Amino acid sequence: MSHELSAIIESIIFTAESPISTDRICDLLNEFDRDDVRSALAELVEFYENRGGGFELAAVAGGWQLRTRPAFQTYVTRQIRAKSSKFSQSSLETLAIIAYRQPITRAEIEHLRGVDCGGVLKSLLDKRLVKILGKKDIPGRPLIYGTSKEFLEIFGLKDLKSLPTLKEIQALEEIPQYERQDELPLGQDNPVPVESDLPFE
Repeated sequence: MSHELSAIIESIIFTAESPISTDRICDLLNEFDRDDVRSALAELVEFYENRGGGFELAAVAGGWQLRTRPAFQTYVTRQIRAKSSKFSQSSLETLAIIAYRQPITRAEIEHLRGVDCGGVLKSLLDKRLVKILGKKDIPGRPLIYGTSKEFLEIFGLKDLKSLPTLKEIQALEEIPQYERQDELPLGQDNPVPVESDLPFE
């Protein structure tokens, strides 16, 4: 594989503002064979993996993006805290409902949450985490919502199939066996011995 092709692809991915798809890279590099471009991408992924540096070439939101390794998140966030997006509990709840139930209408979201979601929904639209997919074919033709590519990018997901399953979420809430401990018998039936009861003088 041409070292030059790998370097060209690397520079395109590095300068892209958002994850860039394999098809888009192939279109930009139409002087190269598509199979060669795909092979070069695979080699770049392997190169970054074997290098063990601070970056990885990750498949995110239907495209490729250079990202810092998750293992170093704690250190990286120290210098980007000011830029980091903060989500309220209501925003996260609404976003989760949309992510797992899309396409979904505002009325359906509000039924599940039990509260009005107009303001939260507008905020998520403004942040481009949610998008309007169209209108539902029912009386009133309400708008239907779904998550965007920006949602996948921010949460580091390759696609919606990468969302954790309900079982995986429940597993996070379970206490590992090694952390479980039976209650100590500290009731009245088992009083703590006083000094006079101890078998030495």
